Amino acid sequence: MEYRVYELLHVLEFTSSRKRMSVIVRSPEKQLLLLCKGADSVMFERLSKEGRLFGAETRVHINRYAEAGLRTLVIAYRELEEHEYRRWEEEFSKAKNSVTADRDALVAAAADKIERNLILLGATAVEDKLQKGVPECIDKFSRAGIHIWVLTGDKMETAINIGYACSLLRQGMENIVITLDTPEIEALEKQVDKEAVAKASLESVQMQITEGRSRIPSDKNNPVKFGLVIDGKSLDCALGEKLSNMFLDLALNCSSVICCRSSPKQKALVTRLVKGTGKTTLAVGDGGNDVGMLQEADIGVGISGVEGMQAVMSSDFSIAQFRYLERLLLVHGHWCYRRIAMMICYFFYKNITFGFTLFWFESYASFSGQPAYNDWYMSCYNVFFTSLPAIALGVFDQDVSAKLCLKFQPYSFYAPLRPEVLTTSAWQYPLLYQEGVQNILFSWLRILGWMSNGILSSIIIFFFTTNSIFNQAFRTDGKVVDYEVFGVTMYTSVVWVVNCQMALSINYFTWIQHFFIWGSIALWYLFLVIYGSLPTTFSTTAYMVLVEACAPSLLYWLTTLLVVVSTLLPYFFYRAFQVRFRPMIHDIIQQEGLKDQDTETSELPARVEVKMHHLKANLMQRNT
Repeated sequence: MEYRVYELLHVLEFTSSRKRMSVIVRSPEKQLLLLCKGADSVMFERLSKEGRLFGAETRVHINRYAEAGLRTLVIAYRELEEHEYRRWEEEFSKAKNSVTADRDALVAAAADKIERNLILLGATAVEDKLQKGVPECIDKFSRAGIHIWVLTGDKMETAINIGYACSLLRQGMENIVITLDTPEIEALEKQVDKEAVAKASLESVQMQITEGRSRIPSDKNNPVKFGLVIDGKSLDCALGEKLSNMFLDLALNCSSVICCRSSPKQKALVTRLVKGTGKTTLAVGDGGNDVGMLQEADIGVGISGVEGMQAVMSSDFSIAQFRYLERLLLVHGHWCYRRIAMMICYFFYKNITFGFTLFWFESYASFSGQPAYNDWYMSCYNVFFTSLPAIALGVFDQDVSAKLCLKFQPYSFYAPLRPEVLTTSAWQYPLLYQEGVQNILFSWLRILGWMSNGILSSIIIFFFTTNSIFNQAFRTDGKVVDYEVFGVTMYTSVVWVVNCQMALSINYFTWIQHFFIWGSIALWYLFLVIYGSLPTTFSTTAYMVLVEACAPSLLYWLTTLLVVVSTLLPYFFYRAFQVRFRPMIHDIIQQEGLKDQDTETSELPARVEVKMHHLKANLMQRNT
C-alpha cells in the first residue's frame, strides 16, 4: 500500500452559518487542492457547470439516504493556481489578523471567495442513532400535554424520518410541509436576482401558510392531528414581520412542529417567538449550535456528550441523556411546582394568621398601642417557630410517588388536550403535569383561599382565647388573667395552629417533617422556659410566665386545645368534602393508585369516573 503525504496549508473552519468546512493542501506533486464538505443546501450552489456532471444522481442518493434517517454531507474539490492561491492567502491573512469588530465577517467573506467553482465528488451518509428511551420519553410528553418543537439542522427528509422514529410524527397524522425547494424558486436563484427571489419566496411561504391554516378545522375536538414541517429558507420568510403571526398561529394549532435546516439564529428566533405567547418554554440541546436557543428559552437543559460542553455550560440544567428529561419534568417538575406553590400559600397563611391576631387585639384595646406579644415572641415567630416545617415542605413533600407520576394516571377525562381518547377508559400516562400547566395549584383563587383561611384562623384564635380566659380566676390567689398570660396563651395557640395546619397539608411524611413540626412547637415551650428565667431586665413581660402562671393552670392547656381544634376544623372539613365530592387530579391518584401500586389496571373504576366529572368540566372551562 502506497502512502501519500499532503501538506496542510489552511483550514477554513465549519460554522453554523457557513454549513461547510474546507482545507487547502499541497500534494506531493506540488498541486494545490481545495477540499470541501458541507450541507447539500450550500454545496450545490457552489459547483461549477463542469462540476455538476453527477449532480442529479447525487441528489437522488442524498434523498434516499435522508429518507432512511441518515445524516448526509456533500464532498467537492477544486484545483487552485499558484498565483490565485497567493493572492487569496494575502487577503485571508489580513482578515484573520484584523482587530476590528467585523473580523469574523471578513474571514467568512474571504473563505467564500475561494470556495467556488467546485467539482462534485459525491456524498456521504452516516447513521445517527437515537438515544435509548427517546421515543417513549417524547410519547409521554405528548400525552402530558406538552407541545414539542424540533429545531434541527438536518435535511427535511432526515428530520421527517427521525420525527416518525421518535414518535413526534405518528401514523394517521396529517403533515403540512412548507418548503422553497420548488422548480420556480430554483430557476429564480440561477438568475442571481436576489430581490426577485426574496419576493417570490415570501409569496410562496405566505401562500403555503394560508393553505395550511385552511386545512386545520376550527373544531378543537376534531380527532385528526396535524404536524408542521418547514425548511430553513422558508423559516427565514416565516420569521419576518409580515408572516410571523400567521406562522405562529399555524404552528400552535399543530400537534408537532419540525424546523429543519435551521441555523442557530433561527432556533433562537423561533424560541423567542413562542415565548411571546406567554407560554413557558424549555429548550433542550447538546451542541454549540443550540447555545442561542438555550439562552433564549425560559429554561435551558443541556445534554453532555460527544458534542462537547458548550450547551451544558450555557444551560440551567445538565443531563447525560435525553430520556432523563422524563423524570426531570414529569416527576421532579411536578413535585417542585407543588412544593413551591404550597409553600408560598402557607407563608401567606401563617403570617396572616399571626398578624391579624395583633390587629384584632389592637381593635379590642381601642388601638391604644398596647402590644399583645412580647417583642422577642414576634421576632422569633418566622425565624424559629414556623420556618423549619415550611423548609421541609419545600424539600421533601410528594403528593404521589415517582412511579405514579409517570404511569397509572386517568387520562380519558381530559378532553381539551386529547379528545380522541374520550371514548376509552384506559389508564394512560402523565396527567399530573397538567396541574402545573393549567396553574391549578397556584391560581389567585387558591391564594385568596389560603389568605381567607388565615383571616378565619386569626378570628377563631383571638375570640375563642378572649372568651375562654378573660374574667376567669386564673391564679391560685384568685387573680384574673393579665395581658402577659393572655399574650402567651394566644401566641401558643398560633404556634400550634400554623404547625398543625402544616401537618394537615403535607402528603408525604418523613421523620424530618415530624421532627421539624413537633420540634418547632417544643422549641416554643423551651424558649419560654429559658427566656422567662432571665431577669426582668431582659425577659420583661415573659418573666416566669410559663412556669409560675400558665403551666400550673389547667385552663391554659384546655384553652389551647379548644382553640387549636376549633381553628383546624374548617380546613379539615373543606379537604374532606373536596376529596370526597370534588377531587383534584392528585386526589384521584392518591385514592385509587396508592391502593395497589403493583397491580396493572386496564380499566378505570366507574366510581372514579363519577368523581372526575367536576374536574373535567373545570378543565374544559379553563380552555374555553
